[in-house]
Amino acid sequence: MLPQFRATFQAKFFVAALAASVIALAVAGILFATTMRAQIDRRMEETLVAEARLAGDLLARTGPISTVRESDQEADRLGELLGARVTFIAADGRVVGDSAETLEGVAAMENHADRPEVVAARVAGIGRARRYSATLKIDMLYVAVAVHHPTIAFVRVALPLTDVRNQLQAVFSATFVALTLALLGAGAIAWLLSARIGGRVHLIARVADRYRRGDLAPAQLAFGDDELGTVARALDDAVQEVGRRLTEQARDQARMEAILAGMSEGVIVIDPRARLQLANDAARHMLKLGDVALGRPYVETIRLPAIAELVAAVLVGNKRSAVQFTPPRDPSRTIMATAAPAAGGVEYGVILVLHDITELRRADQIRRDFVANVSHELRTPLTAIRGYVEALSDGDATPEDNRRFLDVIARHTRRMERLVGDLLRLARLDAGQETLELTACDTLTLASGVVADLSAAAEERGQYVELTVAPGGEKVRADPAKLHDALRNLVSNAIAYAPEQSTIRIGAAPVDGRVALTVSDEGPGIPDEDLARVFERFYRVDKSRTRDPGGTGLGLAIVKHLVELHGGQVGVENRPEGGARFTITLPAA
Repeated sequence: MLPQFRATFQAKFFVAALAASVIALAVAGILFATTMRAQIDRRMEETLVAEARLAGDLLARTGPISTVRESDQEADRLGELLGARVTFIAADGRVVGDSAETLEGVAAMENHADRPEVVAARVAGIGRARRYSATLKIDMLYVAVAVHHPTIAFVRVALPLTDVRNQLQAVFSATFVALTLALLGAGAIAWLLSARIGGRVHLIARVADRYRRGDLAPAQLAFGDDELGTVARALDDAVQEVGRRLTEQARDQARMEAILAGMSEGVIVIDPRARLQLANDAARHMLKLGDVALGRPYVETIRLPAIAELVAAVLVGNKRSAVQFTPPRDPSRTIMATAAPAAGGVEYGVILVLHDITELRRADQIRRDFVANVSHELRTPLTAIRGYVEALSDGDATPEDNRRFLDVIARHTRRMERLVGDLLRLARLDAGQETLELTACDTLTLASGVVADLSAAAEERGQYVELTVAPGGEKVRADPAKLHDALRNLVSNAIAYAPEQSTIRIGAAPVDGRVALTVSDEGPGIPDEDLARVFERFYRVDKSRTRDPGGTGLGLAIVKHLVELHGGQVGVENRPEGGARFTITLPAA
């Protein structure tokens, strides 16, 4: 925990403030102690000088002293009066009295004529010295003054330096206590300031961490009015601006992705260095792309020469018209590709747009086939009618031939009427003009009515129609007239294409909550490659259906439209035992 604590901004600020306080207080303490020591030394020295002069004046007013005993007693009296050591020195340097020594000790003391303070006093009238006292065995501060006395030439006053140190020690102790209290106060103030500033920094760091995690909600905080608050507000405003721009960018990105995802056209974006940047779902589906390597050269994903040539031409600044190609993985489709520089020019890349025109080509082909088939279906009876009319116009035919010619003309006219009627009905179905009157239809009754309508055609070919209604298949919800037409077309086709003396089966059975109506025959069946096209207009399976029944080729197309109008489905399959089976699936009643 301690290293983490020291690593915080608050701890660093506190340590810096405390260190500054310690340095400042230490410098102040040293300067104060040095100054106080100098002042005390000077004051003590001045005091000793004053005391020495006072002792000299007192001694000068004293009468002659004839003996050493009297001199020593006077020294003792002055020493007690001054509170210091007082020494009387004769002109030759002999000590004649000392307040710190007995009479015997005075007699034994060395000659003081060469003492520094005495030498200075002899020259200047006053002398000062700090030195070790051989007599008292301690460091002393000496002040000697010259006096006018018959027997005493110098008065010396001395004070042990231990007294000076004791005074300094008291001053230093008081100074240390004061500095300690000041340091504690400075530490408390530094802690309070660091806690306040550290709390603000921690608050800003917490908001910044929230921003880093993606939560860009505005911070409802007071950052203060100082420089730190100004910086914090500036950073917060910058983050909010970035957040707004990111939000707008994300919204634009989502809108663009939604547009691209909803487009039926394929969109591919390639940068100037021919790297794939984007391919929407429609493009992936059209080109049957698996994993798309975004950021990699597009040729690693799209290996189509037509697209490569188109993109290369646009990248070098050439204009290319749209190209059509067939994807190798889906030969049944036709794709038209157009390319253009991205907004701003080729330096921003190329946008490739793919259009699936398979259905357009197929619709166009169906339209051309439809026109050709209608022309063929109409031209055949018209040609026959015209030929027989010309034969009748010649007048050379017998009455029997005339009747036969008229029968042929009538038959082809009825065929044209059926064709035009079927075309009109398909047009109404395509335009949604056919209305439904839904009701619960009895499938047995419906199928029986169809069989009754076609019984003559079936009997003519020696065919037998079998009806089977399984439990649950008795009722179907449909328009009876339109369902009758659809079922009649299927049964009519079965009668026309099934061999003679065969059985045609009509059935009704429940399937997954619906009712399936089936019409099966024992004919040659339908080739597998033609099963998906039998419901197209005018489509005939000529190779397998060798007999031409004379129909219009629109019956199965009408059946499909009628069933889908009911919300049902119609399909066809080949029976394993031979023949085709058509199935209509409608909601149950």
